[in-house]
Amino acid sequence: MAEEYEKGLDIRQRASLANSGGLIDFVIANKYKTVLWLVVTVAMITLWVTATETMAGIFLTIAQFLLGAAFMIVQFAALFLFLGRGRIYWVQPGETGVTFTDYRGNDQILEVARRVVTILRGQSDVRQMGGTYTAGLLLEGPPGSGKSYLAQAMATEAGLPFAYASAPGFSNMFFGVGNLRVMMLYSKARKMAKKHGGAIVFIDEIDAIGMARSAQTSGQGSGTVGGLFGNPGMMILNELLLQMDPPNFDNDWRARLLRRLGLKKERATPPPVLTVGATNLAHTLDQALLRPGRFDRKIHIDFPDFDGRKDIIAYYLAKVRHEQMPLDRMANDTIRYSPVGIKHLVNEAVIHAHFDGRDAINYADFTRAREDHEYGLREPIRNMSQDERRRIAYHEAGHAIAQVKLLPHHRIAKVTIIRHGDALGFAAAKPLEERYTLVREEALAHIQISLASRAAEELFLGTRMSGVSGDLHHATQTAYFMLTQWGMDGGLFSYAPWGGGQLDPETKTRIEQVLEQEFKKSKTLLTTYAGAVHEIAEGLLESDELDGQDVIDIIAKHDDLLASGRGPRVLPEYALMGAGGIGGPAPQLIAPNGSNGANGSNGSTEPAEADAADSEEGRDPAQ
Repeated sequence: MAEEYEKGLDIRQRASLANSGGLIDFVIANKYKTVLWLVVTVAMITLWVTATETMAGIFLTIAQFLLGAAFMIVQFAALFLFLGRGRIYWVQPGETGVTFTDYRGNDQILEVARRVVTILRGQSDVRQMGGTYTAGLLLEGPPGSGKSYLAQAMATEAGLPFAYASAPGFSNMFFGVGNLRVMMLYSKARKMAKKHGGAIVFIDEIDAIGMARSAQTSGQGSGTVGGLFGNPGMMILNELLLQMDPPNFDNDWRARLLRRLGLKKERATPPPVLTVGATNLAHTLDQALLRPGRFDRKIHIDFPDFDGRKDIIAYYLAKVRHEQMPLDRMANDTIRYSPVGIKHLVNEAVIHAHFDGRDAINYADFTRAREDHEYGLREPIRNMSQDERRRIAYHEAGHAIAQVKLLPHHRIAKVTIIRHGDALGFAAAKPLEERYTLVREEALAHIQISLASRAAEELFLGTRMSGVSGDLHHATQTAYFMLTQWGMDGGLFSYAPWGGGQLDPETKTRIEQVLEQEFKKSKTLLTTYAGAVHEIAEGLLESDELDGQDVIDIIAKHDDLLASGRGPRVLPEYALMGAGGIGGPAPQLIAPNGSNGANGSNGSTEPAEADAADSEEGRDPAQ
């Protein structure tokens, strides 16, 4: 035991001597290796000088073989270097031109970014206090919320080089190239950091390589490739974990040479490299990636609020020529819009104004750009029959009435029977203010609005159309969430822990009861405002679309008629409970004078002569 202890002590002493002394101490500590290299070198020189012609030929053959092997090694090294480059773009300090003054809409996020930059620039002061700089910053939020834009602004404000890398670009068909790309990225980042005092590495869509390893292994097969090489995505993640929080050493060639010669004694100080990751799936990332030391801070960047949108709109309007613009209304129009989405609308408004022959945009240009973005381009169907246009008009009129009467926190923006994308028509309502919660009464109102189209079909057309599938889907989904996850029926049980669960017959029956109840309410509402339904539908048939204010004015007029007792009476009981005339005569509304509406007027408040004229023109929905 004593001999083993002395042997171990001798090894530690020689290692300490090699690391702490100068060149002479290094040679003494490695005397056997030094002597061996000297003997081999002298022998090679002697053989070369005293070699015969035969020996020279042998040496030449060996040299050619070594040269060929070196050439092959260089080829493979060059190939891997080429494949290891990846899609990484380096931007020098100030080259992006994006500063903190260009980042608008979220002052709290901007303040956090300022602090990170301040610490990165003044890291020496922080280290003197015993702290360290922020090593990683994870930006999580929906697409277009400004994650990469914020990273560019941070690089400009810090005066540091900025590397933009797309996480899917690290993957490669050749095994090990992904690891090589990660190593090369951080190797260059550390070189840049030594030169400029720091560097920022931005990895977009980091969830592509940072997914939790448990999720990766659960889907991995046991095929030949998987068995021989493992999971390439997991290997890239492991390399990223190492590079983000490496051991405390300096591994460039100068440091290695100095360490080898025993001339480097001070503690290694790694250059500051800030890793900024961006994702909209932060919950899928590996926990080792999210721990302090790698991603020290996690910032959720959401869509801007009302004040933030006003700030963003004013910022982009200042860059273009424009007339007086209603900023408050524009901010309400763009609820749930990202900063880049607002920028797109302003640019599209400029394009509309340009092709309209004007040199400044107005609110109408902005609205047209927003509608094209939300609803799709206007694509009128010129050969659509009058009967189909009438069906769509009454379908959308039902939605419009329900939206105006049941959504007090919204304003109807537009009703149209012009095709936009996949929709043959729509009634669009925009919120008057941002609302972050939903109460039971509002959820039921949304169900009534969705079912109002079917109610209008049965009441005023005496049939059921195929275009109601999306409405039924939305109504059923809302009722499902009310009963199974939101507890709005008074229950406290939730299906959410089981991913929603399979729909059992009892739950289906309860959902159907809610839908039937709200459907009857929709029918009652449209019966009361039957005159307004007719007027809106006729307006759509005449001009293809109505502005929201026009619809509001029509309904307000009929509110006055109802208040004065001149509105239509309610439908018979069978029309409210049954199929609305399907398989039998179309339901008839009672006219204001107490008699049946002439020619099946369905309760129009216009005189009988006008109803007859409408019938002659083929525009009576009951015919």
